[in-house]
Order: sequence, then structure tokens, then C-alpha cells
Amino acid sequence: MKTTNILTISILLLGLLTFNSCSEDFLEVYPQDRITTVSFWQSENDVQLALNGIYSVLKHRGVYGSGPTFDAVTPYAYQWAHWNGMEKQIGNGTITAATSGGLLNERWTMCYRIINFSNDFFENIERVDLPEAKKSTYLGEVHFLRGLAFALLAESYGGVPIITTVMNTEEVTSVSRNTREETWAQAISDYDEAIQRLDPVSYELGRATKGAALGMKMRAYLYQNKYDEVLEVVDEIDALDMYALFPSYEGLFQLDNENNEEVLFDIQYIAGEQGQGNFFAWLALPGSVAAAGASDPAPTQHIIDEYEMIDGSEVDPNNPFEGRDPRLDFSILRPGATFEGMVYPTEVSNHTGQRVGFNLRKNVGEGIPLLSPRVSPLNFIVLRYADVLLAKAEALIETNQNLDQAIGIINRIRTERMDVTITSLPTDLSQEEAREALRHERVVEFFGEGILWADIKRWNIGQDLYPVEVRGADGGLIEVKFPTGYEEKDNLLPIPDNEISFNENLEQNPGW
Repeated sequence: MKTTNILTISILLLGLLTFNSCSEDFLEVYPQDRITTVSFWQSENDVQLALNGIYSVLKHRGVYGSGPTFDAVTPYAYQWAHWNGMEKQIGNGTITAATSGGLLNERWTMCYRIINFSNDFFENIERVDLPEAKKSTYLGEVHFLRGLAFALLAESYGGVPIITTVMNTEEVTSVSRNTREETWAQAISDYDEAIQRLDPVSYELGRATKGAALGMKMRAYLYQNKYDEVLEVVDEIDALDMYALFPSYEGLFQLDNENNEEVLFDIQYIAGEQGQGNFFAWLALPGSVAAAGASDPAPTQHIIDEYEMIDGSEVDPNNPFEGRDPRLDFSILRPGATFEGMVYPTEVSNHTGQRVGFNLRKNVGEGIPLLSPRVSPLNFIVLRYADVLLAKAEALIETNQNLDQAIGIINRIRTERMDVTITSLPTDLSQEEAREALRHERVVEFFGEGILWADIKRWNIGQDLYPVEVRGADGGLIEVKFPTGYEEKDNLLPIPDNEISFNENLEQNPGW
């Protein structure tokens, strides 16, 4: 049983009360007569509640609340419920700047909620008498959270307005967009401040640590293809001597093994009937299991085809799942496999999974009872050490420094866990062959963790992947993703029209 109280409902509500309620307008502007100026910021308890309020936003669908379902924006999963975050529309090329709701609007709004909550925190913490060490830690956590928000905005929309102070409505509706490079730089600046202030081990599970800040800084450089900088930060992470591959790939995503040595940062969920758990586990659950999940999204044949045979041989079309990379069965529920003792897709039935042929398994939490209102206590891992290793391998490949070392790192992912041992890659690969192997390994290793979309964009390979046909288990065509092809503009989301309507200084992304 977890004991963390970061996201208990009482803390959440009190944390959110530190910021006066308002409509979700442009940049989440809060009125200047907010409650904090009179009755808050009186004690360390107020500081902790305010901090918890910022952490709570991470659970929102626009940030990390979609969990594994976010892979529906890639060729590797199909979302049938087009209203659930609208990953379907982003993933098939039908999203527009005028689309209302879903990830398009919520990522912008929730990231700016984090930013404005953080700016308010920075403005008010000096009003509270705190020991300097505690104050520094709290400030480090908030810099980490604000950096995370700017990084998600840069990845999703490109350059956005950089706001680092509390502004009134008039001020915020006249700001202009900064460049994408400036937005990334702001994220890294916040991460650097967090790195200086945070300890390697946090005072409470789920809080930001020095390793988490270094890891997200590494990812920020990786997403900009700044590979020399990636290598420098990876060395700093390894110098902490705290992280390693967890010995079981399957066990990584089980409740009993949460907060293990592979996790640099995750979103903490707990059991409870007031929304403290995650919703995505129910969303992806097969329809006839437990609380009748939605089977959303469903893995497609495209991800199945990525999993190799353990011995490197060709897949037998008459027995397609025998001898495959074990990560297939750990991540995907496929015909003939069992789930909670029932055979899929006969005893375990669901309209989406059966139609496409597969169901998501990773991050669903097999055997974990769901509580009202359909939530699970399973954490969601944002960043783990396998990503650090593969980032280093990619950086070595792209800088053409040491291909043998890079291939050796990839082979660690393929052979080092007790439940994943597949044929090692040869050490005499060319740079292009090593690049292809690295990109393949990331797809297989991280499917069901919501980060593959970022890879597609930063590698600029959408035009090579699309159009993509999504076919059912019977071979029938269900959908074509990006039927007219993927364009350069699709590497960024459009700025939502309703945000531009508040501020004529906001310029739309090219092509939208």
C-alpha cells in the first residue's frame, strides 16, 4: 500500500484553493484579488498545499493524464472513442485549429496553469518564514514543474509566450510568442535551477529529485537533437549512481514494483474513491473485464510487426505469436493470450479490441481492482533509465563517435533483463544501420508509454510512415491515418483558435 499523500483529495482541493477559481481562458490568468494575497501564504503548510496544487495538474489529460492512450496519435494504436482527448483526430490528420476540447486545447491550458501557479508560488513564498534548505527544495520542485510545462509546450506547439511573472489579464492578452529555441531554453533554465536545488533522494515519493531534473533536461536536449549536450547530461545522471534497468520488463509496470531503481520520475496515483487514481487504466481495459473497460486505444498491426523473433528468424505466418520478443506479450493483449485467466478474444471480449484484433496490456494493471469512479492506483512512469540508455546510444550514433558502444547499449536493452533476452545486434553495423536499429528499439521498448509521437516529430519521419491503414482482425479497413500524406506542419499542433481570439499578437503555426 502506498503512503504518499501528494495527490490525496484533501490535499488536492486545498492546493487548488490557493489559486482562485476562474474560467479556462487564455494562459490561465488569475485575478489579482485572489485568495493568496489575503488569507494564504501564512505558514509552511500553505506552501506545501500550494506546491501540491501544482503537482496535481500533472494528472490532467492535457499533461500526463492520458498515460498510454497517448500512443493513439501514432501509427501504432487506434482510438475509436474520438471524444476521449481527440488523440484520434490528431493521429489521423483531421485536427484543426478550430477543434474544441481535447488535447489540442488542454495541453495549452494545463501547461499554462502549471506556469501561472508556479509564478504565483515564486512571488509569494518569501512571505513565509522557512528554513533556507526547505525553501530551496520547494523552489527547486517548482522550477522543475515549470520547466516541464515549457518543455511540453515547445514540443507540442513550438514557440509560445514565455511568462515568468504574475500578470493581469490586460498584460497577458497582449504578449507575443517567443521562438521555439527560446521556449526550450526557458525549460532548460528551469531544469538547471532545479538541479542546483534538489537532492538525489526526495523527502517524499513522487516529488522531483536531482535525477528527475537531469533526466528531463536530457530529454529536452534529445527532443532538439542536441546530442553533445545529451551525452553530457547522461554522464551527470550516471554519476549519481542511483539508476539501473529493473530486472523484469513485465514487472516494471506492476503495482508491487513501483518507484523502483529504473524510475527517474513518475506520476503517483493511489487507491481511493475521490479521483486519486488514474483513469487511463480503465480506459484501456478490455470491455468484459472488471468494470467493463473501453478498450481504448487498441494496438494496431503496425506495432505487432515491430516485435522480432527471439532467435532472429522470420515470423511464421501460421503461428505468428510463437517465439516473439517477450515485450509483445507484456505490452499487448493478442489472440490466444490470457488476461486474468481468460482467453482473448473469446472469453475476454471488447468491441474495439476485437475489431482491431488487439488490446493494450502495458499500464492497464492486470489483476488490480478498479475503484469507483473507475480509477486505478497504478503509477504512470514519465521517464525511466532505459530512456537514458537509449538517449545515450542515439547521441553516440548521431555524432558518429562510438558505434560499438552505442550498439552495446542497445544490446543491454535486448538482453539484460531476466524476462527479455533476444538476439544481440552485430557490432559491425554502419551508422545508418545503427540508427535504424536504435529507432526500432525505442518503438518496441516504449510502446504504451506515450512518448513515440515525440520521436516521430523530432526525427521528421511522419512523411515516411503515413498514410497508414488501420485494419481489423478480419482484414477489413477501419481507417486510413493521414490519407493524403503527412506534412511538415503536422510536426506541431496548431495554436487553438480560441486562444488566438483572446490575443491578436499570437501568430498561428505555419500551414494551419
